[in-house]
Amino acid sequence: MTGGCRCGAVRYAADGEPWNRTVCHCADCRGATGAPMVGWITVRRDACRFAAGSPVWHRSSPRAERAFCPTCGTPLAYRADALPDEIDLTLASLDDPERYPPHDHVWVSRRLSWAALPEGLPAYPTARDDP
Repeated sequence: MTGGCRCGAVRYAADGEPWNRTVCHCADCRGATGAPMVGWITVRRDACRFAAGSPVWHRSSPRAERAFCPTCGTPLAYRADALPDEIDLTLASLDDPERYPPHDHVWVSRRLSWAALPEGLPAYPTARDDP
């Protein structure tokens, strides 16, 4: 799979099948993107490479960092310190986001009241693995 930023300065490629195809409603994702929710897919870090240009990495919280294009600002990736083998890519930055529809919604306890959830997808109050 391939993707990149809006202006084309940063491009990435990832091998393998993604997992954790999700839409996140947490305040951190909203604040980092300016969007009411963010679609993500997870791939192995060692299977993902930046093929053109280099993103800027920003420590967005004590536990993670996010990548964006230094030219146009497109949010591209998320790396959690606790998950060193994984990287999340923004679903909408994929060249073919239709190919990877989300499987669920997370942090819906934080969703904006006017953000409707589609029927038929699981919705978790917090993270998928939280009790």
